[in-house]
Amino acid sequence: METGDRVAVLSHHSYAEYDIAGEAAVIPLPPRLDGQPFPGEPLGCAFNIFRRSEISAGDTVAIIGIGFLGAVLTRLATEAGARVVAISRRACSLDLATKMGAEETIPLEDHYGIISRVGELTGGAFCDVVIEAVGKQWPLDLAAELTRERGRLVIAGYHQDGPRQVNMQLWNWRGLDVINAHERDPAVYAQGVRDAVEAVVSGRLDPTPLYSHRYRLDQLDEALDATRDKPEGFVKALVMMR
Repeated sequence: METGDRVAVLSHHSYAEYDIAGEAAVIPLPPRLDGQPFPGEPLGCAFNIFRRSEISAGDTVAIIGIGFLGAVLTRLATEAGARVVAISRRACSLDLATKMGAEETIPLEDHYGIISRVGELTGGAFCDVVIEAVGKQWPLDLAAELTRERGRLVIAGYHQDGPRQVNMQLWNWRGLDVINAHERDPAVYAQGVRDAVEAVVSGRLDPTPLYSHRYRLDQLDEALDATRDKPEGFVKALVMMR
């Protein structure tokens, strides 16, 4: 790397005026990405979750929560040959999931109605893989209900508002493989970003439609409000430095 090269950085110093990071946490962005925004951390996170999910062609995959992360995972799972059932609260999110390749969409409204619908779609077998990407108690409960016997329950949501309870009887009875897909190994974290760079450069993934809102640096307060309030069509906010 040379001075002036464009990079993605995993330093976790989001609001610092100046930053410094170790070489291993700095991922070069190739010239093919010049002029394109590249939020390395969330894209890398999605690729690491996808790898941990071990999705194969022919799998039926339910993804609960179609924000930026869920949308990218929908695209990656579809590309891998999986049948994706997208479950989310907002109609615009379900529309986005369809555009990213989901075969079926279900509103995140009625717990038992969702279970019934997924049962219908799978002939009562339920899903090979379920990815919970919300970070709340109810979607976590729902995710277990939608996972087939010996299926894989992947926890991708960031659970940060207190302890959780789980239906261990159900987890035991179905013999679920439960994966906490949050990555803490810095080297693996960085590899996820490299994988994302390769996918975008090759055309395998086009995240541009997911950058729904852009703000100037002096509009940072508005950007943060948008991440909380989720205006219509909101997926990912970018704060542009220039």
